[in-house]
Amino acid sequence: MWLGPEEVLVANALWVTERANPFFVLQRRRGHGKGGGLTGLLVGTLDVVLDSSARVAPYRILHQTQDSQVYWTVACGSSRKEITKHWEWLENNLLQTLSIFDNEEDITTFVKGKIHGIIAEENKNVQPQGDEDPGKFKEAELKMRRQFGMPEGEKLVNYYSCSYWKGRVPRQGWLYLTVNHLCFYSFLLGKEVSLVVQWVDVTRLEKNATLLFPESIRVDTRDQELFFSMFLNIGETFKLMEQLANLAVRQLLDSEGFLEEKAPPRPPPRPHRNISALKRDLDARAKNECYCATFRLPRDERLDGHTSCTLWTPFNKLHIPGQMFISSNYICFASKEEDACHLIIPLREVTIVEKADCSSVLPSPLSISTKSKMTFLFANLKDREFLVERISDFLQKMPSKPSGGSQAERKASVVDAAPEPSPAPQELSEQPARPTSPLGGLPGGRAQEAPTASQGLLRLFQRNTPVEDLGAKGAKEKMKEESWNIHFFEFGRGMCMYRTARTRELVLKGIPESLRGELWLLFSGAWNEMVTHPGYYAELVEKSMGKYSLATEEIERDLHRSMPEHPAFQNELGIAALRRVLTAYAFRNPTIGYCQAMNIVTSVLLLYGSEEEAFWLLVALCERMLPDYYNTRVVGALVDQGIFEELTRDFLPQLSKKMQDLGVISSISLSWFLTLFLSVMPFESAVVIVDCFFYEGIKVILQVALAILDANVEQLLGCGDEGEAMTVLGRYLDNVVNKQSVSPPIPHLHALLTSGDDPPEEVDIFDLLKVSYEKFSSLRAEDIEQMRFKQRLKVIQSLEDTAKRSVVRAIPGDIGFSIEELEDLYMVFKAKHLASQYWGSSRPAAVRRDPSLPYLEQYRIDAHQFRELFASLTPWACGTHTPVLAGRMFRLLDENKDSLINFKEFVTGMSGMYHGDLTEKLKVLYKLHLPPALSPEEAESALEAAHYFTEDSSSEASPLASDLDLFLPWKVQEEKGTSPPDYRHYLRMWAKEKEVQKETIKDLPKMNQEQFIELCKTLYNMFSEDPMEQDLYHAIATVASLLLRIGEVGKRFSAWPGRKSRDSAPDEDEPPAPDPPQDPAWELQPPAAGDPQAKAGGDTHPGKTPQESQVVGEGGGGEGRGSPSQPLSDDETKDDLSTSSYSVVSTGSLQCEDLADDTVLVGGEARSPVATTHGGGAVDTDWCISFEQILASILTESVLVNFFEKRVDIGLKIKDHRKVERQFSTSSDHEQSVVLG
Repeated sequence: MWLGPEEVLVANALWVTERANPFFVLQRRRGHGKGGGLTGLLVGTLDVVLDSSARVAPYRILHQTQDSQVYWTVACGSSRKEITKHWEWLENNLLQTLSIFDNEEDITTFVKGKIHGIIAEENKNVQPQGDEDPGKFKEAELKMRRQFGMPEGEKLVNYYSCSYWKGRVPRQGWLYLTVNHLCFYSFLLGKEVSLVVQWVDVTRLEKNATLLFPESIRVDTRDQELFFSMFLNIGETFKLMEQLANLAVRQLLDSEGFLEEKAPPRPPPRPHRNISALKRDLDARAKNECYCATFRLPRDERLDGHTSCTLWTPFNKLHIPGQMFISSNYICFASKEEDACHLIIPLREVTIVEKADCSSVLPSPLSISTKSKMTFLFANLKDREFLVERISDFLQKMPSKPSGGSQAERKASVVDAAPEPSPAPQELSEQPARPTSPLGGLPGGRAQEAPTASQGLLRLFQRNTPVEDLGAKGAKEKMKEESWNIHFFEFGRGMCMYRTARTRELVLKGIPESLRGELWLLFSGAWNEMVTHPGYYAELVEKSMGKYSLATEEIERDLHRSMPEHPAFQNELGIAALRRVLTAYAFRNPTIGYCQAMNIVTSVLLLYGSEEEAFWLLVALCERMLPDYYNTRVVGALVDQGIFEELTRDFLPQLSKKMQDLGVISSISLSWFLTLFLSVMPFESAVVIVDCFFYEGIKVILQVALAILDANVEQLLGCGDEGEAMTVLGRYLDNVVNKQSVSPPIPHLHALLTSGDDPPEEVDIFDLLKVSYEKFSSLRAEDIEQMRFKQRLKVIQSLEDTAKRSVVRAIPGDIGFSIEELEDLYMVFKAKHLASQYWGSSRPAAVRRDPSLPYLEQYRIDAHQFRELFASLTPWACGTHTPVLAGRMFRLLDENKDSLINFKEFVTGMSGMYHGDLTEKLKVLYKLHLPPALSPEEAESALEAAHYFTEDSSSEASPLASDLDLFLPWKVQEEKGTSPPDYRHYLRMWAKEKEVQKETIKDLPKMNQEQFIELCKTLYNMFSEDPMEQDLYHAIATVASLLLRIGEVGKRFSAWPGRKSRDSAPDEDEPPAPDPPQDPAWELQPPAAGDPQAKAGGDTHPGKTPQESQVVGEGGGGEGRGSPSQPLSDDETKDDLSTSSYSVVSTGSLQCEDLADDTVLVGGEARSPVATTHGGGAVDTDWCISFEQILASILTESVLVNFFEKRVDIGLKIKDHRKVERQFSTSSDHEQSVVLG
């Protein structure tokens, strides 16, 4: 690449001059290329340790004039080819011009100007670069690609100088962090260390400091532990590694929506993009996720920027310092002190943004007014003009139409708020329609006709109980409402409320029932999504009505188990509302669909809100507040279970070991976390925890869980088994009461546990919450997110191991591979699937993996990926013919014709080549040359036979009709191909597989002449790389010649009866003879002059009998002319040998013993039909041969028998494949004799 000219004072230090002219010098770095000796070793070591870029550019061109001692670098290159191209350009374009100048200064000025011009021309279409030097990054990426064999699609994110600890010796080198891999390279005095680790294989990633490894980063995979230290900025490096590992494990977890939402953005096609922009993208993504989580905003919200400022808070008359965040739909503020103030201003509510007058007290103030008559005053803004401009731009893009009900109904604002409490919450400008206003503007449907469309079930079932009649409890409830109304008056109401420590205090004291639904919507952020998607829920209900799926079946099963003790769900009104909400959500998010425990949570949401409100609360819960909780593998709950175990070790160390021994934590945490204590605690108490959860998030659930264990430490330490511990906790939870609840008590399902002589004393829920905050309030949201990342690695890798074991167990025992070999094959298969996601394959392979499918179907590969695996793993290497054979094997295995195969089908194909006796292996090879493996394009003359094979008219056709016919019968496969893909179908399928009858060689149909020619071609290619090559060629020539004659004899015997019964049903043992082909392209033509095979055959064996010529003719025509549309015909007709494959048949037939002596029927009569066929120019369609005849012929040649019966170790093949694919970490301490690159 061209470089901006820079001075070089000592031109020859560490460099060797290779070419020179009066104005330019081409130099090579010592230690690069051949030789170099000790100097080369030292230079190589220095380059790696001190400077990454020096080793990336081993060649350079310098400019120098004769009398000057100063050199100028003008170009560098990573290869001789690249630098030579620049050198030649300089010689051709500049030398003649430069010789004209008299003044050397003018020469240097001209050269520098010319080089700058070239660079400007090259970069004119490139986007403006950041501060990072793009040249250096490009060089580092080139080195990474060359050093580790990465493709163009693998993008470098950043690279760092560090030490890798190999034993107790640190190896100084460079750590490259790419989108999918962690790579490390070190070269010290001839000792080279090269590491490649996939992010998806990382099981542990943490920053720690020990005596041996001071402040290091530890990276664990299933196989090894790696330690890196001596970073310049270890914090930045670790943060980036965390982000990349997190994105990778999300690949294993997610399916729909992953690529759009969670993956790092794909670089645009511009080739000169500064790669460091990827790191900026990742940093921006991390900030955005933190922003959305902090303010509970929709996941698609994008942060535009943030700046420090102060906010005037009228409730305490202070200017609070903090950060202002601006995104496309919101302005948010977070104080530096955690609880001082949080503020969210939706731009849809903003009416005026104006710059207030500056003063010494209020520098650079900005005033923002909203529709609810609230004004927010920000000051100390650094770039107020730009900020106002950005906010104005976003305001212009806001839809002008107000969302939700009429503005007149919803104009009540903080200024107008009456101090006395009201049973219905006051309406705000941005507030969605609450019970007092109908759901205006929504499309009609059954959901809107029901009473639950406008109010919560609790209001419907308790409307006749005034608060005043409830005595002390009613008075307490009234006081709570009064407190909240005063809070609304002081701090505002709705989305624009100032959220302070006072707000948290009120939440902890309990939210009054009349306000619970409204505040849940506010604190969870569900309000924002509901207001911005008017009518969305109603549309979903309409669309999902009457649709059947596995999710709807599970929903129906659980409907009557959802809080059956509550009167609201003892009638069809509540059940119907629950059905609509759950079905609508399953329809919105089919990835989650429906998960047990969703019904319990949703039923509580419906008690306090309308159907639409409950739906959006469920969205907030499943997609933002409890990520990955409600999916088939409850990953999120398992992650938080791991966090709970870790917190128990930290806060309750004396109890942690006991709980681990009893195995209690895994039992309790899932039921506690998934239902937010609603299923294990009396309803009135659990709902108070839900209040705090919507305000504080998962932190509250973990705090309360720790407080419950802490309250029962002594009893738990005395427990002898898990059942006893569960009883202790169950009795405690059942007696957690809410003495302030105004709702009539609801009998709890755990009440049976309290029966006994000594019932435990009651525990007030507010006391439990108070204790949890006093003892465990040190938990911070940031720390929990950090712990979630760490646990997610463990959980997902553990689930992947479970999936691997399940898949391996599903493979039949007669497959032949050991458990270890199957696990290795599974990892190779999975890696091939993931590679298509890494590098943006446009092929139809399963780019998205669906974790809801059975384990066996989650990873699948397409034909292209199978060809790559087949080429490196098959024991039948066929040179240039290998892709053809791989394509046939894929078609044979592709059971449901979706162009994808799963692991079981893949292993079945591999086993057919590796295991079994000679007969079994030959059966596989035989089937690879019959439909469906042999495609119509390859053997169109077999069309009629192919039609016969796909009919399910007799048991004889069964093995060939299916693609998985090596082990599975046709009927099972037919069912698999046409049944709906649900779990019962797979269970039935696997049950039937156990009853499979092994096919016999009699079931195999006969092979016609063209298919036989293809088989011969495969065998010749297969033997070309074998040590016994010549013996094998001689043997197969003998066998092929014999089989051709047997086919002729068979044709003579079957000619008369065959023609007579052509129109009738075929015999049990004989397939119908195919009709002569109609396509004129099938007629044999003389070989073209450019056909190397025909030419080689003709040149090598000028003298041939008619029969031999016929064989060659078929060889040339069977594939070349017979398959005009086959793209691989050139490769197939080519052979590694100088002689034609089919001329060897002729040679063999001349060299073998005189078969005419043993075979009476071979003679002139036998040859004449062949000669006639050849002369007529058509393939002999009446010729056929059976598998038994092929088997018997091969058994006569011991060298062929030995070839097919020899054992091949697939483990070695897998190791070689992994080295090529770079799918695991490798390190070598030996001196490299070959320079990489």
